Amino acid sequence: MPTAARPWRPDPASAAERIDWPEEFGCRFLVTVDVEEEFDWTAPLDRRHRSTRAMRAFAPAHRRFAEAGVGLTCMVDYPVAVDAASIAALSECLDDGRSEIGAQLHAWVTPPHEEVVDPFTSHAGNLPPALEAAKLDRLTDAITASFGRAPRIFRSGRYGLGPSSLPLLAERGYRIDSSMRALHDYGGGGGMDFSGIGPHGFRRDGLIELPLTSVYTGLLRGRGQALYSKAGRLPHGRGAMARLGLLSRIPLTPEGVGIDDALAAIDQALADDVRLLTFSFHSPTLEPGHTPYVRNARDRAMFDRWWDAVFERLARHGVTTTTVSEILAVLDRQNG
Repeated sequence: MPTAARPWRPDPASAAERIDWPEEFGCRFLVTVDVEEEFDWTAPLDRRHRSTRAMRAFAPAHRRFAEAGVGLTCMVDYPVAVDAASIAALSECLDDGRSEIGAQLHAWVTPPHEEVVDPFTSHAGNLPPALEAAKLDRLTDAITASFGRAPRIFRSGRYGLGPSSLPLLAERGYRIDSSMRALHDYGGGGGMDFSGIGPHGFRRDGLIELPLTSVYTGLLRGRGQALYSKAGRLPHGRGAMARLGLLSRIPLTPEGVGIDDALAAIDQALADDVRLLTFSFHSPTLEPGHTPYVRNARDRAMFDRWWDAVFERLARHGVTTTTVSEILAVLDRQNG
């Protein structure tokens, strides 16, 4: 079991585990949304914070993606899965024929409530396996009851995948996990260390792992992992390296990542032969005032402009949108 002093660090994907995408797959992208309750990201986590008012912004945002031909992979957590208004909004989203419901486990607001809520236990993979399994069952059952279909893709909230998580998911019929955020280390906040996980998809413990795409850019990107870690020990070290064009770590998200950086990351990921780019954002970001990334109408307009620029760059590279169903169909055919 991981401990607060010794966070779980999964092994990097081996050459045998890495997915060898067929040539006809080309390069594609997947947009995932952590569909969840809103809460104060700067305050201690609290089980009482279960409001889903920000979901009123979901339908108009979804329509904008749908007009661009992009489906949303909606990683739904428990407060959303049991809220009637949220279920209605997401059911409308599913009618586009390209969006899909997945599951996201926020341990602290998902029954059974047997653990003390703190930074360590908020990462579900740190819980005893039996409790993690019980919470996963309650979440999966709620989603299946609300939407009439079992989720096939999963994300552990706060990127809290642990050593027992993938086998537990496989036992429950999940096919894909997307909990690992490539190149990121959350060990200092009670979470997991994914700094050794790259952006390429791979197979492990009976599941397909699609890490959230992050890449290193800059003149020293070849020394990325070791140098980025060292720079983090110096005051403003990482910021200085980024400003000098030496080293930046850029995840594919509109949350805290500027347009120019996102475009540079797309270019670099494709140069690194990343065949599936996995984007992400949080549903409360769609309504100003709920997350640090969209505080006002100006920020919200910038969010839309970010996606416009990203879709334009992807089209220029010939990168096309995909869905969970398409990904599974391609990989199942590959396996015969």
